[in-house]
Formats: sequence, structure tokens, C-alpha cells
Amino acid sequence: MQSEPNISWTELTKFVGQLNHDLRNHLNAVELQAAFLGEIVEDPEGKSEIKRLRAMTSDLSSHLQELSASLSRIQPTTMRYLAAEFLEDLQARVTRERPELAGSLEWKNSLGEEALEIDPQLLQEAFLELLANAVAHERSEGPLVLEARPAGEQVEFILREPKTNFAGTTENWGARPLARLRSGHYGLGLFRARSIFEAHHGTLEAKFDPATSTLVTTVTLPCLVP
Repeated sequence: MQSEPNISWTELTKFVGQLNHDLRNHLNAVELQAAFLGEIVEDPEGKSEIKRLRAMTSDLSSHLQELSASLSRIQPTTMRYLAAEFLEDLQARVTRERPELAGSLEWKNSLGEEALEIDPQLLQEAFLELLANAVAHERSEGPLVLEARPAGEQVEFILREPKTNFAGTTENWGARPLARLRSGHYGLGLFRARSIFEAHHGTLEAKFDPATSTLVTTVTLPCLVP
């Protein structure tokens, strides 16, 4: 029986990065050729089809860029940030960029003057992924609730999601990339979110409560010492 190759995650990400780079070079060549055709073709229908072709190559290039970003190394540039202000900024960003989420999300804030050492933009990205993931998978009726509260020398962000027919496992939540594959999605979003939390010396855990049919996801981040 032929054995499967033992490939590290680092080797895999390098391979995907190189493949991504090569494919984007080919797409750039297609884009240049399409631009040239757009200049010499006079038929209106032909020009319209060339425009569609350029839009398709642009969409694919953007998709490849997103894939590269999801595999990139987490390198936070941190600063001191009040946890309450971070939550306010996150709420504003959700309202601005994901209004479909904002309408079904309840915010609970019992934070005081707790301060964090964070990369605000990177951490917002991770929370946006959690929220988008909550809406995309097996959500049942009822609001999503995101609660932020102090917990000793830490701050907890607790996301409660109503779920139907939840049959997955919450063990090592977000630690297995490529676990769920479907068209356009590669099981990397939650993995990257977890990596961002861990890069901030935080943790990500999830538990399903069958009594209330609620998936409870908890992000814990350390507070700065006053």
C-alpha cells in the first residue's frame, strides 16, 4: 500500500503561494491581451464580451489575493487599546461593512477601563470572520449575541449563536484548516481567526449547549497590567 506524503503546513503554504503567484502572472497576461483586443475590436458586441472577460479575470485575481491573505503569516503591529473602544470600533465596522449582520446582532458590553495590547485592524478581521461564520452555517431563528466582559486579568468576548442540527465537533475549534471545503471556500477563515487570536496571546474555544441549541464561542484576551 502506497504511503501518503508527510507534508508540513509550512511546505503547503509555500506551494500554494507559489502556485498563486504563477496563476496571477498568467491572469495578468490574459488581462493585457484582453485590453489589446478591446482597442482593436470595433464590433460593439465583441467589445462587450471582452469587457466581461476582463471582469472575470479581475474577479479571479481578487479571489487568489484573498487566498494568499488567508494563508499569510500573522504579524500583528500592536498598540495599547481600551477593550471598550475596540468593541465600539468593531460595532461601527460591522454596521458599515456588513449591514446584514448588524441587523441580527445584539451587543452586550460590561467593560470598564480594561486595556489590551492589540493590532485593532487585524483583530477586527478575526471577529468579522467569527460573525460571518455564524451566519453562514446552520443558523436557526433568533439573534446572535456578542458579549464583552472582564474576567480577572483577561477580557472575554462571548458569541452565542442559535443553531439547528449541529452535529460537528467543537474540539480544537478552528485548529484544522481545510476541514470543510466547498466552492469558493476552503476552511481557512476560522483557522486564520484563531491564529490571529493566538498571535495576541489569546484563546478561542467553542461549546455547543444542546439544551438551548446554542453554540457558544469564547475569545479570551489578556489585559495589560495597569
